[in-house]
Amino acid sequence: MQDHKTIYFKDYLPSPYSVVSCALEFIIEESSTRVENIMEIKRCDPNAKELRLDGEMLDLELIWVNDILYCEEMYTKTEEALILPLDCNSARIRIINRIYPDQNTALEGLYRSGGIWCTQNEPEGFRRITYFIDRPDVMAKFTTKIIANKETCPVLLSNGNLRGTATLENGKHMSLWEDPIPKPCYLFALVAGDLGSITDTFITMSGKKVDLAIYCDRGNENKCHHAMRSLKKSMEWDEYTYGCEYDLEVYNIVAVDSFNMGAMENKGLNIFNSHYVLADEETATDTDFMGIESVIAHEYFHNWTGNRITCRNWFELTLKEGLTVFRDQSFSADMNSELTQRLDDVRALRERQFVEDAGPTSHPIKPDHYMEINNFYTATVYEKGAEVIRMMHTLLGRERFRTAMDRYFENFDGQAVGTEEFLWAMETQSPVDLTQFKRWYSQERTPTLRISVQYRPDSAELVMKIIQNVPKNAQNKEQLPYAMPFKMALLAPDGSEYPLISDDITLLHENVLWIENQIHEICFKEISQPPRLSLNRGFSAPVIIECDTIDYPFLMANERDGFVRFEAAHRFGIETLESMMAGNAVNEHYIESYGAMLCDPTVDPMFKSQILELPTITTLMQRQEIIDVAAIVKVQEELKRVIARRYFTELQTMINALFDPSNVLIDGESMGKRALKNRLLGLVMSLDEESIRYLCIRQYRESLSMSDRLSALDLLENYAPNDVGEALNDFYSRYKDQTLVMNKYFGVCASSRREGTLGRVWALQNDPAYDPKVPNLVRALIGSFARNPVAFYEVSGEGFRFVADKVIEIDALNPQIASGLAGAFKNYGKLSVLQKAQMAMELERIKNHPDLSNNVFEIITKILEAE
Repeated sequence: MQDHKTIYFKDYLPSPYSVVSCALEFIIEESSTRVENIMEIKRCDPNAKELRLDGEMLDLELIWVNDILYCEEMYTKTEEALILPLDCNSARIRIINRIYPDQNTALEGLYRSGGIWCTQNEPEGFRRITYFIDRPDVMAKFTTKIIANKETCPVLLSNGNLRGTATLENGKHMSLWEDPIPKPCYLFALVAGDLGSITDTFITMSGKKVDLAIYCDRGNENKCHHAMRSLKKSMEWDEYTYGCEYDLEVYNIVAVDSFNMGAMENKGLNIFNSHYVLADEETATDTDFMGIESVIAHEYFHNWTGNRITCRNWFELTLKEGLTVFRDQSFSADMNSELTQRLDDVRALRERQFVEDAGPTSHPIKPDHYMEINNFYTATVYEKGAEVIRMMHTLLGRERFRTAMDRYFENFDGQAVGTEEFLWAMETQSPVDLTQFKRWYSQERTPTLRISVQYRPDSAELVMKIIQNVPKNAQNKEQLPYAMPFKMALLAPDGSEYPLISDDITLLHENVLWIENQIHEICFKEISQPPRLSLNRGFSAPVIIECDTIDYPFLMANERDGFVRFEAAHRFGIETLESMMAGNAVNEHYIESYGAMLCDPTVDPMFKSQILELPTITTLMQRQEIIDVAAIVKVQEELKRVIARRYFTELQTMINALFDPSNVLIDGESMGKRALKNRLLGLVMSLDEESIRYLCIRQYRESLSMSDRLSALDLLENYAPNDVGEALNDFYSRYKDQTLVMNKYFGVCASSRREGTLGRVWALQNDPAYDPKVPNLVRALIGSFARNPVAFYEVSGEGFRFVADKVIEIDALNPQIASGLAGAFKNYGKLSVLQKAQMAMELERIKNHPDLSNNVFEIITKILEAE
């Protein structure tokens, strides 16, 4: 039975011992791996008398302390640790243990993925490799010797620089790696197997040559070139933007199919989920290409924000992750479209983090307790953490933020630190006191700004009142007002901006206000006519805006800030759909505004594809007191049909003009045109017109771009059930041996809104292409179903039962993946009486299952306790 113990930040203490160096030797065999670990230990606390080394599922064979072989009576061994009496200031400890990578279905520590041995040690996987002080504030220099069969494992990789290779007896060989830079053990990595690769070089700004390599399953080498280009762009950007130069002689990336996370920033040896490395025009969508560029950059940027400077403890996870997400978002904005990137970032934040923040698993970006740290690799820690960094960037401005980052690197390089050290660096350049701003780290939920205005024509003044509403936290405790930068404008009838003149505000720069009071009342002067409000430009603060006086059609037509223009269309769409759900007719002003945007030839195709997107089911679900998916889908489809009928001729003309089946380029213009065409095709497919179905079938058959082919397949699946069979069979037969593409196939099937989706998902579990031990496949099939609101919330409750079964089943194999699936139940408190009773039964069944992991128990308990 699992011990469901909670760990608290208040109990954190520095480690009484440190590890100065660690020399590892791995002898990899088919059935097991022998690990020899020689550590130089230093006592930090003079009162310490016992050394506790973390270790799980290890077969301990031998142990020496200062060359004395210990017998069992000389130490204590538990399921979680090895405890040694150690009353000296330094010691040399040698441990030999054995591990079994083939049995490691949790994919933590050293495991075997196909024919490849690889590791994943963040956050606490290293303790499944050997005994060690497994915590991020213990940093050591590692050397690693790997011995394996040369035929089955011709490639032997670890962290740092390669210091030697040798051919041994009995068909074995060896490689020796040295990492000269101290690191915590969660950054240790090892890869062994028969891999193909591509290579390149990069010359750093100081003239040093770095050898680059990307490894993958043999036969996939031609799919690594986009990742290599992305890596070199990342290295160049980090030098130019932050002055951060790479510090080793080599930089290796390895792509594996079985990986719980997206990727891992192990020092000098990044291990990636193959989804974020492998891509070519035949098998990858535009979104895949963009995602690879972003994730390659993210892991590379960790070299300084995560590796050189790491987090002191796991409560500080956002120190490295929020900052590095902000850096990879900034990189993607510079490489592509700044506006498109910002809209994508905000959309992801609202679809994932806002939902998390409003639900039972809500937590601050720096939590004060956890039961299972793997459960805190969340949108809050990552995406909301990035928004907090972005607010500091907005507050300081580009130049001062760079100066503050330089101070951070200079003062804390080579250390494990906390968010306080980072904030100290920011404070050295901040124009305002950051004390109140720090609440973003310790409070949760999404604040709302309620804004009202009164125009005074006699004095040409506008009085704006801003009320900051901060919800209670998940424990129902009151929370305090935040401090935040807030970018806004007051627009004249011609769309120009009035200067923001007021005695009541702190104006930072570029129309950025500093808001910190719960109630702000601001009088803007010299406003000659009633202005239109342009609020939270660029999404300057991660808040919800409530204001009854926003002129959506005006902003859609005249606003120069792309985010606010998008937001106006988005909010206008929400109001229209919610009005329809209340029984009202379609808002004619919305249809006209939509048509004006549709037919505006000056709008960039990518931006047009985004601004024409109707609000999603998830967005509307967040706003309902009692979730009613059927009502949302009904009005959504009705609105699509109204728009499609009104602008049918224009839509057809635009689709035909944009249809370019041979174009597989991934430049911004090509991707924008594909995105717009597929958005428009989705509208007209709602009409069930034979000519449009034929156009969709033609796109599937003729397009060489996976983006177009997959979009057509998805539309046929949802709107043309009598025509989709042939396309589905073709797609399956064409790609059944390519796991990455089969993920897309399973995702289309499991995300379908058609009746019978659950039955098809059940059947697909027996498909030869599906393997429940491969996380990507589980996420594609089971995860897509769990995120499919139409099927998951189906009134019979069968969707709840199915996902609960899968959570229990997968928990026995891989608790991290199971806890991710358990998040599907987070809307429990917003269900109807009937559906709540159905879901409660499944939640209790999961909670009471014997040997439930901490990962799943923590999520399910929070959901139940929130009621």
